[in-house]
Amino acid sequence: MFDLDKWHEIILSLSKHKLRTGLTAFGVFWGIFMLVLLLGAGNGLQNGAEYEFRDDATNSLWIYPRRTSMAHNGLASSRNVEFDNSDYDLLKNKVDGTEHITGRFFLPTELEKLVYNNKRYNFNVRCVHPDHQVLENTIIEEGRYVNALDLKGYRKVAVIGTLVVEEVFPNENPIGKYVQVGGISFQVVGVFSDTGGDDEMRMVYLPITTAQRCFDTKNTINQIMLTTGDAKLEEVLVMEQDLIEKLADKHNFDPKDKQAIRVRNRVEHFQSIMNLFKMISFFIWVVGVGSIIAGVIGVSNIMLIVVKDRTKEIGIRKALGATPFSVVSMILQEAVLITSVAGYLGMALGIGLIHLIRKTMNAYEIDGGFFRDPQVDAGMVIFATIIVVVAGAIAGLIPALKAAKISPVEAMR
Repeated sequence: MFDLDKWHEIILSLSKHKLRTGLTAFGVFWGIFMLVLLLGAGNGLQNGAEYEFRDDATNSLWIYPRRTSMAHNGLASSRNVEFDNSDYDLLKNKVDGTEHITGRFFLPTELEKLVYNNKRYNFNVRCVHPDHQVLENTIIEEGRYVNALDLKGYRKVAVIGTLVVEEVFPNENPIGKYVQVGGISFQVVGVFSDTGGDDEMRMVYLPITTAQRCFDTKNTINQIMLTTGDAKLEEVLVMEQDLIEKLADKHNFDPKDKQAIRVRNRVEHFQSIMNLFKMISFFIWVVGVGSIIAGVIGVSNIMLIVVKDRTKEIGIRKALGATPFSVVSMILQEAVLITSVAGYLGMALGIGLIHLIRKTMNAYEIDGGFFRDPQVDAGMVIFATIIVVVAGAIAGLIPALKAAKISPVEAMR
């Protein structure tokens, strides 16, 4: 039952000791406030790190041919390793776990000029397989991407980025139009966008077989990329070693030669970043919970002081017939009032500040780099605040029990 007189008395007691009450409440407020800010900052950093991986598939291996650094089977070191279509077929068909795979063939710089209506433009040209769309997280806005029939039929088709469209075709639909690359005409069949930024949307994609036939005599592949499906990191590492051994056997270099080929394991890189943020999250919770515990201990200490200051009053109450429960409930309610109000204010101000930061960054399009879209799980914060209130009640329980044991005679003496 709600006792208005008791609550009026509690508020009157707190108002008489404004500094003491304020400092006690500030300890709880600051603990919750800092927890919310730290959680928001931690999520902002994690979102920023994940955003940096947005452009490419995180479950991918990128393989680059390089130069050997070790002699092997009677062959000297410093031999160039060169990939071609047979290496693509080897990794696609012989390495277990390969899901999507693409090669990349880069045109010489002097051939990368794109010509339309006798105007020359400088755009990067990538010659790829159809699975490249998955590896680069490419989004088709209009038309289509390079497909298997393009490769099989050596079709002269091109897929261009949205920024290429803006510059080359500002007032017309590019689909079906012909552009020249390296002096050869290619028909535009698709327009794409890419989350990787402006540089990625200034690309021109060509079928790799067509480009090899037109501009190369060795069926050269400059880079191979593949995805590993749902394989765990341990399985991906086994897969990485398997492809290194198969390529080493084919190109006759020592599998232990780290310079012969380079394998960029994005699965391992992404996993290490996520593990780092798990550690950061754990550290944030340790600091935040530590701040909250400090505030709750402050509540307990203040309640002990309150009981000591009101010893005579409590004795008189008991002499007049007050039950131990009424004395305990009075002290507990005072502790709960301080922690609940201070905790709510800390939670509200913290969430409001995080929302303001996010809104400001979005409104002014601020690029925070590795800090992006800070946010807090409101349910988690509310739960933490409830725990603080419960902890505040428990913190006030010891002083309350001590007050209930006060002898009326000794108190009045």
